[in-house]
Amino acid sequence: MTRLDASKIKSLGWDPKGLDAVFNYAASLSTDTFMIITDGQRVGTLGDLSKPYNVHSIRKSLLSAVIGQHLALPENHLRLDATLMELSIDDAPVSLTDLQRETTVRHLLQSVSGINHPAAASGSLEEEIDKRLGHAENQPGTIWAYNNWDYNTLTTVFENATGSEVGAAFEDGIAKPVGMQDFDRSAVSYVFDPQKSEHKAAMFKMSARDLARVGSLYLNHGVADGQHVLVENWTSLITEDFAETGYGGLRMGHGYLWWIPAKETGLPEGTFWAWGLGNQALMVIPEWNTVVVHQSDTTEFLKRFIPLISSENITGEAAIEQLIFSCLKRAARETEYCIEHRFTTKREFTQLMSLIVAARE
Repeated sequence: MTRLDASKIKSLGWDPKGLDAVFNYAASLSTDTFMIITDGQRVGTLGDLSKPYNVHSIRKSLLSAVIGQHLALPENHLRLDATLMELSIDDAPVSLTDLQRETTVRHLLQSVSGINHPAAASGSLEEEIDKRLGHAENQPGTIWAYNNWDYNTLTTVFENATGSEVGAAFEDGIAKPVGMQDFDRSAVSYVFDPQKSEHKAAMFKMSARDLARVGSLYLNHGVADGQHVLVENWTSLITEDFAETGYGGLRMGHGYLWWIPAKETGLPEGTFWAWGLGNQALMVIPEWNTVVVHQSDTTEFLKRFIPLISSENITGEAAIEQLIFSCLKRAARETEYCIEHRFTTKREFTQLMSLIVAARE
């Protein structure tokens, strides 16, 4: 763990003792990398910031960034009001209805397609999606749901419209302009499940220091080295055009594939963040001019999670709960998995964020 000296920390608006509590708590979790950057300076860091990890659902916010970057180009081929019908987008093995194909690109970005179709890399979302969307047609734009079908289809839309794979587009359009050190297009792979859908999930691996550069790009309203990397209003849309999710807390709202925390979290208005399985997080806090990155290596967790959902036929949510509780048993607490690799729970991550808020002077 490294951090600035106490006087410098105070000058950047942080309480040194409060930050000690933050980093000591992070070190007690299965956190692999953690960093806080304020005014472009690393206030404190934990772990190997150069090692790429699977960022899981942060991929969706990175996809949003690629779209915002493409909209800034003179040769932009995307229209946010274009419908799936206009774009010749369907699905297989279950086709879309005519009403479903009235969904626009903006609807996909806002997670309001209303389409309940099987999706690749759907994880533990099915039960929640069924509850929100049901299995009948929904009018596009009327119901919000955190729906991997929307995000995977958005990947297809982007690649068809631009003729570029997401990895190549991200490398050329985002990674190079912001000076990423550990990313190249091979860090993006696809999950494809043709028995569910023809739309692929584009998965990212990224280091903490490169994730922080994405956060800094958003802090700077999409500008890097004086150039508009993202279309001018892209960052403001997140907090101005979002849906309330009904979750409250850190995930009160969702806009353009980023989460919006509720006021009661103590985070200032205008904060937004990207989230992934295992509480991977990239948090952008404009009022503090701060970026926070949190990562946990989920490799060992997935070795246990995937067999549970495939062989025991339980939901992803139930499998996560089972693995969390397994580390509460006395005999398991001292195992390498439960000490180093266990799943970082929602409660633990919420506590970490509360400590961060408390450390802000």
